[in-house]
Amino acid sequence: MLRIHFSDADLGRTKIAAAPEPLWEVAASLHRLQTRKGRWAHAAWYRTARERIRGQGLERLVRGVLLPLYPRAAYFPDFLTPAQGVGDWDSGVEALLATPPRRVREEMTILDRTVGAPPWAARLAGLEERRELVGMLRAYREAVVVPHEERIRARVEGERAVRRRGLLDGGVEGMLTGLGPMMRWRPPVLEVSYPQHAADRDLYLNGRGITLVPSYFNWGEPVAFADPELPPVLRYSLLHEPAGPDGPGDADGPGRSLSNLLGHARAIALHAASTGATTGEIARAAGVSASAASRHATALRDAGLITTIRNGPSVLHTLTPTGAAVLRAATSSPKLD
Repeated sequence: MLRIHFSDADLGRTKIAAAPEPLWEVAASLHRLQTRKGRWAHAAWYRTARERIRGQGLERLVRGVLLPLYPRAAYFPDFLTPAQGVGDWDSGVEALLATPPRRVREEMTILDRTVGAPPWAARLAGLEERRELVGMLRAYREAVVVPHEERIRARVEGERAVRRRGLLDGGVEGMLTGLGPMMRWRPPVLEVSYPQHAADRDLYLNGRGITLVPSYFNWGEPVAFADPELPPVLRYSLLHEPAGPDGPGDADGPGRSLSNLLGHARAIALHAASTGATTGEIARAAGVSASAASRHATALRDAGLITTIRNGPSVLHTLTPTGAAVLRAATSSPKLD
């Protein structure tokens, strides 16, 4: 377990990221390639990612360079996902390249001690080697992450809408209380579930606050930097629709029954509402026009599955208890491992 200790000053400096973190999504997507855990939530993405990796000749790069640097384990180097990269690829890359060589060597030593680093890893202390790595990361990202960016952004914005409601209802503590089953707010400590093979530890914010970063590709436990001296950032998983980026009607996902019941677009709309979604976000997620998305939302609202409230110039759709029950019933499956 990770215990994050807040002071009153930390509560005032706590925020939720305004956009996805590109370098982190690359890292988390590489983790998705290494395990079947949570595969159902990214089934369609997984298939297309493998096809694109093969089609663009990136198999050797992924297998020989990226997966060894980003093991799905208790540790991978902090400098690969710098805090400055929240919401912006270029800022993250600039921070990665600016990492002091000594820190790169230290983190590679930890990687080697933890899971075993590839023999060439220490050379990343050199700037030119890191530039080459950035080029590899860019090629991988453009192949398998960028095609899904619109959905990723829509889902993250939906999560932000939910957190904003918690903030309006109960301040920062209200926002922290609703973060989900992997995180428990017990003032003044946020208790965060961590992988079983990771040691328990405490993180004292000491007035720095923390940035909460919803992650599309992260699965399971939230993740914080191993180095407590780095700017505090906590990446955590979104609640996922059961068929991955192509929507809940995918034949391999447990959401097919929901699509059969409601229709493909309305099933996607119901999933989008599970984290709060505007009509525009539903339209982008379902691949329909704004007027069609509005009609689907109206049908779901008339059925008692969602409720709609005005949020400034737009409206926000969220699940009713009945809608949540329908969604849970449709997505529960003994095969979700």
